[in-house]
Amino acid sequence: MMTRIGVVLIAAALVLYFVLMGQKAVLFILSGEPIGIGMGIALLVLPLIGVWALIREIQFGVRAERLGALLDAEGGMPAAETELTPSGRLAKADAEPMVARYTAEAHAAVDDWRARYRLGVVQDAAGRRKDARASIRAAIALSEQKH
Repeated sequence: MMTRIGVVLIAAALVLYFVLMGQKAVLFILSGEPIGIGMGIALLVLPLIGVWALIREIQFGVRAERLGALLDAEGGMPAAETELTPSGRLAKADAEPMVARYTAEAHAAVDDWRARYRLGVVQDAAGRRKDARASIRAAIALSEQKH
């Protein structure tokens, strides 16, 4: 729930930024100066890139959450086999064998989004955020191929 509130707050701040920068962009463009026009166009284009990135991240979050809820309802989420650190991560000594095992399972079941999602969860718990996001993106893609 806190994540959703954070996303809403960031999105609201981004919308406010777009309005303010849009006003500045119009003023730069209306200046008639070549540099001002260039800056005004940049101020219009750069926020569009920000909107695109925000939409992609929100879509990722919604899809990942949906798959996670489905997998959890099926009883397929990986269980914490060891003690977690206070931050909710796996201890380094425990993380690598688990990541290796779930990686092997994901490679053995190439078309199974569940195996790929479980790998992402374990990678995230191991602190390998970039790998976890890639695995969960792959799980999302695999699940959408099935439908």
